[in-house]
Amino acid sequence: MSGGDLYLATTMLVYVGTAMIACWGLDLQIGETNVLNFGFILFEAIGAYVAAILTLGPSTSNGGFQQYILGAQLPFPIPWIAAMAAGAFLGFLMGLLTLRRLRGDYEAVVMLVLALVAFYAVSADNSLFNGSVGLSLIPAPLAGALNGGPATSMLYRWVFVGLVAVGCVLSFFVVHRITSSPLGRSLRAIRENDAVAQSLGKDVIKLRMLVLVIGGALGALAGAMLADWIAAWSPGSWTYPETFTLFAAIIVGGRANAAGVALGSIIVPGLVMEGVLFLPTFGPAYLTAALQWMLVGVLIIGFMWFRPQGLIPERRRRFPTVEAPALPTAAPQEVLALAEVKSDLSGTSS
Repeated sequence: MSGGDLYLATTMLVYVGTAMIACWGLDLQIGETNVLNFGFILFEAIGAYVAAILTLGPSTSNGGFQQYILGAQLPFPIPWIAAMAAGAFLGFLMGLLTLRRLRGDYEAVVMLVLALVAFYAVSADNSLFNGSVGLSLIPAPLAGALNGGPATSMLYRWVFVGLVAVGCVLSFFVVHRITSSPLGRSLRAIRENDAVAQSLGKDVIKLRMLVLVIGGALGALAGAMLADWIAAWSPGSWTYPETFTLFAAIIVGGRANAAGVALGSIIVPGLVMEGVLFLPTFGPAYLTAALQWMLVGVLIIGFMWFRPQGLIPERRRRFPTVEAPALPTAAPQEVLALAEVKSDLSGTSS
């Protein structure tokens, strides 16, 4: 492979890997627990912004061409860990606002509105994260130790791919441990009928809050990785339709199935959203971007109509059957003795 091919390959691997982590977090909410979070992209945004401001340093140190709150230069991996903590805290706040009073469509709409409010607030206020222009020149993690960043060093690009791969493995481990445990069965019980689950003693609010927190942390990790890779982040990176790209990946791959979600992440964010950019240029300049969203829409409609279970459906959970212990049987001598006693009693009564 030529240098250009390797450059594109590493870019695709990073985009697919970060999308996979985000999709696992979203599937934990919508696929396993039926928490319809239409504002999931907000988790990626908070993770990207937190990781950026904790590596850029104080805003006064970069000539003042971009303004943002806080500002520090913390060593790797502290910014990514802080981003995950911020995503978890945001999930907790969203849960406080929605979970006790809202379900289904109402819950989804409120979460979408929260993402829209945050989008316009960040875009309008230059003092938060440099307004609609966004943050740029975000330092790449470990760039000093490897003598270069993703723009200059092919070695660094493969190291970053390795970091993303480690993030994918750890995220899969967390999600798999949850979904294959008794906790996962409780989440699916809430998904099917939360009233019945509550009647069986399950704390529905607490468990729904839990998936918002864990899913928020995974989404924030994906955002932090992506921002460090592209060295920039702006409101244009987290418009609300981006959430539906993740939804499409889950629908195509198969919800409540980690392998299906991984496959959907390769197909939709990878092949469709990024692969379209490598097609030969044709038509107006804006046609390529429009084609991305048209293909996503066609995939959602097609799979919802013809194969709603996705390419890899949710597997049926089988539990081992426990045989009831056999009732003790009386020995033949004991049976004869009981018969004699019965006959004696019958003779006496007569």
